[in-house]
Amino acid sequence: MDRRRFLKKVAAGSAIMAAAPAVNAVEKPLAELREAHILPPEKPATNIEQILAVPRTKDSLPGKYPGRVIVAHDAHCVIDDVPQEEAAYKMLADCMLRLTGAKNLRKAWRQFVSPKDRIGLKVNPIGGKLLSTSHALVKSVIRQMEEAGIPKGNIIIWDRRQEDLNTAGFTPENYPGIRISATELIDEKGSFYGADGRLYSEDRIDRNVKLYAETEEEYDAYTMPYMTNQGYDSYLTRIVTEEVDKIINIPILKNAGAAVTLCMKNLAFGSITNTSRLHKQFWHETCAWIPCFPAIRDKVVLNLVDGMIGCFDGGPGANPQFICRYDLIMAGTDPVAVDRIGHDIVIKKRIAEGRQKEDSPKGYIYATLAQSYGLGVADIDRIERIDI
Repeated sequence: MDRRRFLKKVAAGSAIMAAAPAVNAVEKPLAELREAHILPPEKPATNIEQILAVPRTKDSLPGKYPGRVIVAHDAHCVIDDVPQEEAAYKMLADCMLRLTGAKNLRKAWRQFVSPKDRIGLKVNPIGGKLLSTSHALVKSVIRQMEEAGIPKGNIIIWDRRQEDLNTAGFTPENYPGIRISATELIDEKGSFYGADGRLYSEDRIDRNVKLYAETEEEYDAYTMPYMTNQGYDSYLTRIVTEEVDKIINIPILKNAGAAVTLCMKNLAFGSITNTSRLHKQFWHETCAWIPCFPAIRDKVVLNLVDGMIGCFDGGPGANPQFICRYDLIMAGTDPVAVDRIGHDIVIKKRIAEGRQKEDSPKGYIYATLAQSYGLGVADIDRIERIDI
């Protein structure tokens, strides 16, 4: 072990000792999963104990309606493979009214956002034009917020990669008056680097807020711009730590193997740097841990899953042969409960298509962990699912 790694281990050990009261919150659920042979026996050290030790607020996840999930269906919401904005608007309106019990949309939206808030819409554009968060739903969200008195200038559409946003059509031309933001920036010449030789993303991350995990990977020149940094640290984007007051999470209904990549994954891997190493050792844990950061946990007010078009295999990318219509939109303040219902919908489709024989708890390890950290409800018997 070289000196750098030795000092990092000493520092990590000191941090864990300082956060001793929170250790059981991490170790107990992980130990139970290992005993059930759902997780491997050992995992490298992290600083998650410190993150969990930060006191919660009245706005912390799972939000105003723990365990409640609204699923709105419309068999005609997609025409010629294109989600329709008017149908999306109606389904979204139905979801908002049913979720909140409000008598009108203005009151429903005002439960979550106000004209003073800077509101970030976290989309998922990695599937390009084939399978990204639909403009039909995003424009419906913006339209309803404007009707509720939220200034368009207060809204930011964001994701980790600017080139993904551009490819999927999340551009100033398509969203006039709306700020489009990303952590990994690219200039008009197609470069990730400025004249000083530094990645533009270096100025877009908050080095005071990080996940430390003792697993690392060396990146080549091609991969580095998509990671920002190497080593044991993954930093949160300043978009969540500094630039928004509220987050509305808008993922897509799609799979990741025999699991799903919905609310928790969209928040987690879309908000941090140096992710490749985490995919290999900490996929489930990262999905549960990153939303525990106060910058996410205390700001996410609403989760809206775009299930008009989704996929049942080949996710999280876009493979045309596996893209399908679910003809629905899901809504809830509780991202864990929304993911758990979404999991059942996708796995049912995977079984029907012969992609797997049966469901397994291994598919929603991250949801089980997230429930143990107080982020929401993963126990299907405690979730109130309302189909409309």
